[in-house]
Amino acid sequence: MLADQEEPKIQSGALDQNLHLPAAWRLTLLEFIASELPKWRDDPKRPIETAETSLTSRLCAHMNSATRKSGGWDFLQFRVEEPDEIVGGRKVDLVPAPSAATIWIEGREYTQYSPLVPIECKRLPIPASATRDEREYLYSAHSSTGGVQRFKAGHHGAAHSIGAMIGYIQSRDIDFWDGQIRAWLEGLIASPVDGWTLHDGLRITKRDTTARSALLESVHRRSEGLPDIQLHHLWIDMANSSEQAAHSAQPILQR
Repeated sequence: MLADQEEPKIQSGALDQNLHLPAAWRLTLLEFIASELPKWRDDPKRPIETAETSLTSRLCAHMNSATRKSGGWDFLQFRVEEPDEIVGGRKVDLVPAPSAATIWIEGREYTQYSPLVPIECKRLPIPASATRDEREYLYSAHSSTGGVQRFKAGHHGAAHSIGAMIGYIQSRDIDFWDGQIRAWLEGLIASPVDGWTLHDGLRITKRDTTARSALLESVHRRSEGLPDIQLHHLWIDMANSSEQAAHSAQPILQR
């Protein structure tokens, strides 16, 4: 479960400052991102869009503004489509990284070029397409584009023990998708698809019915001798009336 901690009280603004932070700080960072998701969704100035890349780009802009305005977070920046640190040719959807600072966590140095946490973003549901697997948040039989699948295979986040996924829920609700992903996992196990077990299940750790958001957690065994990775799932329900109207009025935009 994400750590229930206060935001770090850190003074920033000086170039080349060194910040030494505990390992649990990354979980506090993910809590901060989760708290901003409803504010971003409900921003009246946010363009109404449904495409995954557009949503993630707008979220990145919001997070960069939020870090400047929120005390204790102004030593961070957010970027989209960042190259994976280990696997060439792979790009991570969204990453937080230091800005004008060097961050040390458990003896590891993070600079402005170093992602603090790799974040994969997925729509729920994905656009209907003959070339895409409806289970893509979890797994794809057509390619290695499955969200959790990428982390399990080490295609994303091989240099990290903690990763995150943001789920843009565009129809149904959190309870539906919680059950749907559980059913997909059970199907992979029954098939069977190599490497998938009940160990890969997601569990809800926090719900906010007013904000229509949820936090989930999962732990996954990885191949290539990598240690397990802990994934934190940040779900935001986008399926309000205005989003629904925009979705029905526009053609489906694929990633």
